[in-house]
Amino acid sequence: MIFIQRKQKEKAVVPVENEGNNGANIFTQYMQKRNQIVKNKKILQSSYIPSNLPHRTDKINEIVEIIAPSLNRDKPSNILIIGKTGTGKTAVINYIGKELKKADKDEENCKFIYVNCEVVDTPYGILYNISNQIITDPSKRIPFTGWSLDKIFAELTDYVDKQDKVFIVVLDEIDRSFEKNGDDIFYYLTTINELLENSRVSIIGITNNSRFTEMLSTKIKSRLGEEKIIFPPYTVEQLGDILVERAKDAFEEGILDSDVIPYCAALSAQEMGDARKALDLLRISADLAERNGDTVVTAAHVRLARSKIELDAVSEVIKTLTVQSKIVLMSIIKNTEDENMTVMTTGDVYTMYKYVCEAISQTILTQRRVAGLISELDMLGIVHARVKSFGRQGRTKEISLNTPKEIINMVKSDEVFRGLDSYRPQKQMTLM
Repeated sequence: MIFIQRKQKEKAVVPVENEGNNGANIFTQYMQKRNQIVKNKKILQSSYIPSNLPHRTDKINEIVEIIAPSLNRDKPSNILIIGKTGTGKTAVINYIGKELKKADKDEENCKFIYVNCEVVDTPYGILYNISNQIITDPSKRIPFTGWSLDKIFAELTDYVDKQDKVFIVVLDEIDRSFEKNGDDIFYYLTTINELLENSRVSIIGITNNSRFTEMLSTKIKSRLGEEKIIFPPYTVEQLGDILVERAKDAFEEGILDSDVIPYCAALSAQEMGDARKALDLLRISADLAERNGDTVVTAAHVRLARSKIELDAVSEVIKTLTVQSKIVLMSIIKNTEDENMTVMTTGDVYTMYKYVCEAISQTILTQRRVAGLISELDMLGIVHARVKSFGRQGRTKEISLNTPKEIINMVKSDEVFRGLDSYRPQKQMTLM
């Protein structure tokens, strides 16, 4: 009977005001308020591959010249593409891949294979991904798990050789796999040509790390024998051209204020010429304008978008912090808010840190280890810590909070700090 009464009570609080109101629901007011000003949102995504890539024609031509022999079933050189995030590396390679498929419609002479090693970062996963882009017969597909690497490699080698064509394998974010697994995957992919009689495999690696090849073993380096192509960061003018090109198809004329694109380009140029950042700024600015019911995107929307992007980035970092790092950060927050310390020393943080650990029943680390965690928070840009020297008396760190209020609230609401505000140390309780 109690269960039935509960269910009836729950049913009574379900909102019914929209029932029978022409299908209106909780989204109606937001959809009515939203003013659609973007014609094609897909164009503003960094993953979109446009038909024109401004300021990368020279790099496109350089890569095409290297891989063009594959259309005659001749093996091209391996390539290593190096450049910072947002310099157009992935866009250029995927654009070339699309053009290659147009040039060889039935893939009789060559096949383009793309693997993102940030998503697929294990040797098994990479070989599985490559194999199942090549093997079309469902009965011969590699299983998602359960085989040894040697067995996958043997099956892949056998199937590739029967195709009698050139396979161009692109490994994007190639350093991610290396950091996690070493150079195992390179051993397999650089030795495959020694086992093939009819087909050939070429590797195109994409990395942000200019010193990537230095980390590889001498044997692997000699087998790779790659041609290096460097993608420089975009200048502010080049970023502006990229945004103008995208905006032509994404917006009607007059939707963007004249200073929006220059502003997005200038902010992104500060981030090492990152075109992805520029596109994200423009896309989120337009989205914010739509949500607000505005008909024009302005610099004010860009400023709001910038703070939102930065806030999202910091919140993602906070989520990945260890419990001990969160405790150190909470100690700095409590010193700032409860003790009115705008600047504090490592000792001040450590005193509060011990209190917080005691309150939430966590192991107390040494002051030296806590100092190391403070340095890590400083490197992440969450707090500001600078060393201050006192001459013969030694030196200490001066620490201040460098975190938006929204992030501070997120830390304080973390499950690990439940009951912290109501905690009273045993000594204080005794004195009272």
